[in-house]
Amino acid sequence: MDGSREMATVAGNLAGAATGDAPNRGSLYISRLVACLADAGPRIMLRHGNVDITASEFLASIYQYARALMTLGIGRGSFVALFAPNCPDAIAIRYAANLIGSGTAYLSNPATIERRAELVAQMAPDLLVLFAPTIALAPTSSAVRIASVGVTVAAAAVRLDYLASEQGSDALPCPATPDDLAVVASSGGTTGLPKGSRRTFRAYSAMVNVPSPPSRRQLINGHLAYLSQVLVDVTLLGGGCVVLQDTFDAADTLATIESERITDLFLVEPQLFDVMDHPDVSRRDLSSLHTLSHVGASAPSTLRRRARQRLGSVIAHTYGASEQGLVSLLSPREHDPARPERFSCAGRILPFVEVRLRRPDGSLADIGEVGSIEVRSPAMAQGYRNRPELEAENFRDGWYRPHDLGRIDAEGYLYIIGREADVRWISGAPLTPTSVEETLCQMREVRVAVVVADDEADRWIAAVVPWEGALLDARTCLAGIAEAQGHEAAARIVIIAIQTIPVTEQGKPDREAIKQLARGGLRPVPP
Repeated sequence: MDGSREMATVAGNLAGAATGDAPNRGSLYISRLVACLADAGPRIMLRHGNVDITASEFLASIYQYARALMTLGIGRGSFVALFAPNCPDAIAIRYAANLIGSGTAYLSNPATIERRAELVAQMAPDLLVLFAPTIALAPTSSAVRIASVGVTVAAAAVRLDYLASEQGSDALPCPATPDDLAVVASSGGTTGLPKGSRRTFRAYSAMVNVPSPPSRRQLINGHLAYLSQVLVDVTLLGGGCVVLQDTFDAADTLATIESERITDLFLVEPQLFDVMDHPDVSRRDLSSLHTLSHVGASAPSTLRRRARQRLGSVIAHTYGASEQGLVSLLSPREHDPARPERFSCAGRILPFVEVRLRRPDGSLADIGEVGSIEVRSPAMAQGYRNRPELEAENFRDGWYRPHDLGRIDAEGYLYIIGREADVRWISGAPLTPTSVEETLCQMREVRVAVVVADDEADRWIAAVVPWEGALLDARTCLAGIAEAQGHEAAARIVIIAIQTIPVTEQGKPDREAIKQLARGGLRPVPP
């Protein structure tokens, strides 16, 4: 694969790339999308549950849902929220709402019904849409108007799919302007109430205005749609096909790559580790795969090298967040075994993205110097929906502060040191969870390690997964940490041995669950 194709495919696989040199930059994404679907006609654009959906069929459903929403009074300036699974109807409804000028949000799934009610209240939608797999997520005491799809429930005022089936499928104009609210991206909310970062049509169009080839077959495998919105949009805008599955499973993912000839896949790092260590890696035909992108943490370089060894030169790594979009990219070609330091970086900063680093005294850091990261780009969110205090804290003078520490080397590669709250300074050097994870993962008994800070106990917890059949000795682990990071570092770490890293709904390491495991007294058994 040539370099330009590689970069286009990689960038198209990532949430939030700002590439202002793409064509038709000034047009709204939703207008380009319906035009793309109209041109594609009989081409298969979605596959869900072994059912293929053509572009023309999908476009007709968008127009029908748009008219159904209009009969409910939804239009320009409205706001529609969805507890949405990864299914064609959910995608069509979001596009339909944007097409008639309404803002949209795929909601995350907070752990308790109280938190879900708080999330809905914070978002304050004019309409909340539920689906058969997400009916249980509906807040019981909310006054918001509810519509349902695929199931009839007492709380829903209308069956939106029934209403849509009665509508025409002729084309509709889009009344939205570039500065109207288009999309609110909901965070997972594992440590509190989820945040909703808001983007205008201008910003969201920049976010998904990424080159993506028509030959792309993007696998989306997760329960809720909020985790994969940008991937779906980039693929369909490029004329590619989205293959939707309801859950992630390592064996099934490998089988699907083979059977569906998947070209692009996006995984958070615990999922990547499960896939790369699965025995089916050597049994499945993965030759169709062009790019496997991973994000979610600064993974230890040992594990990133193992991913390339087992899956080939398809691995891409990114740094970004829902608020700032994609900031940097390390392409498959740049994962060079001859340059081992590359496996500990987050890649080059993308065009049209500005990154600056600040010292603790507020002055700007120099090249090679660690500082607090600040980001600005055309694809960046404008702030948070109905969270003014949090917005003022994180969005300042057009820049977003992710509260991460990093440095930029002389070649322009960005290195993420870690979250400001997690980094500890010992004798002037940063001690980070990733550095401890790297030390642990270099031990022959250790398959995966995740280190989290437990501020209440003033300690760090290292959750370690040994290889099958290996015996893990906590004292040996701590001795290795003491040798690599010093005795002061080792003294603040507690080792727990577990069979599987607990993960959040997003598939990221569940920090709170790991803390609870440590507080429950789980320890390695071998002496």
